[in-house]
Amino acid sequence: MSLLEVKDLYTQFNTDAGVVRAVDGVSFSLDAGRTIGIVGESGSGKSVTAMSVIRLLDYPGKIAGGTVLYKGKDLTTASEADLRNIRGNEISVIFQEPMTSLNPVFKIKDQLNEAIILHRGLTKAEATQISFDMLKAVKIDNAYDVLDYYPHQLSGGMRQRVMIAMALACKPDILIADEPTTALDVIIQADILKLMNDLKKDLNTSIIFISHDLGVVSQMADDVIVMINGRVVEQSPIRTLFDNPIHPYTRSLISSFLRTDIDTKVEDYKPLDDFAKVTEEYDFKNFVENRMADADWVEVEPGHFVAVNLLK
Repeated sequence: MSLLEVKDLYTQFNTDAGVVRAVDGVSFSLDAGRTIGIVGESGSGKSVTAMSVIRLLDYPGKIAGGTVLYKGKDLTTASEADLRNIRGNEISVIFQEPMTSLNPVFKIKDQLNEAIILHRGLTKAEATQISFDMLKAVKIDNAYDVLDYYPHQLSGGMRQRVMIAMALACKPDILIADEPTTALDVIIQADILKLMNDLKKDLNTSIIFISHDLGVVSQMADDVIVMINGRVVEQSPIRTLFDNPIHPYTRSLISSFLRTDIDTKVEDYKPLDDFAKVTEEYDFKNFVENRMADADWVEVEPGHFVAVNLLK
C-alpha cells in the first residue's frame, strides 16, 4: 500500500460567478521516500490539490468528493482533532513565500518550538535544543544566534531554511513543498533544492513538490503529474515526461522551458481566463487541435498515463 493515495479528488469553490472546480477528479499515489512533482501554470489547481490533502482550504473551498488515504486512513472524513495531530507532525508544509510565512513579531526559536512542544510533548528547553539541531541541519552556521533573531533580521534564503527546519522538526512522513524556491535567486534556489534532496535521503521523507518550473521539478521529482484546469492530463516518471511528452499541454510546457541545446517553439495555447465557465462541454476547447473531451486514461508505456482521445 502507498503511503498516500489520492483517488478521484474533487474540490470546489462556490462563488458569485458560479462553481469553480479547482480540483476535478485528481488521482495519484506517493510511496515512502519518493517525490512526486505537480506541475502546471498558475491556476491549474496544483496548490489546491495539495492543500486538499490536509484540508487546509480557504473559505469557500470545500472537498466535494473523493478520498485521501494516508496510511489507510481517509483524511477527507477525519475529525479536526485527528487532522491537528497530523498537520505539522506527520504531514508538513513549506509555503512558497518565505518573506511572509514567518510571523514577524515572534523570535525564530518561538516559532520553531511551537510545533515541537505541541506534537512531541517536550519542555521548552528540550524543544529549543531540537530547534538548534534543525537549524544546523539546514546549514545555518550561527544557529544559536539565529534562534533569537526576528524574521526581518534574516535574508530570504535564510528564512526559507528556517521554514524547512520548521517543517521537518517533527520528522514528518510527507513534506508538501509549495513553490518553495519561487522568491529566491538562482544561486540560493540551487542551495535550497540540494538541501531538500539531502534531507529527504537522510530522513526518508516523501515529498509533494509543487512548481510551474519544469527545470526545478526535474531536479527534485521521481514522478510527475501535469495539471490544467483542475485535472491531471499526464502522469509519468520524470525522465519519461521529458523524453516522450504526449498531451499537447505537456508539450507546450516543455517547449516553453528554456533549453540551450536545441531550438524550441512554443505551441499555441490560450489559457483559460474564467474558471467558473469550465463545464463538461467547455473543458480543453482551448486546444484547437487534438483537443481532449472526457477522455480515458491510456497507458502509453509502463507507468506513463495520459488523458487523451488523440491516440484513439
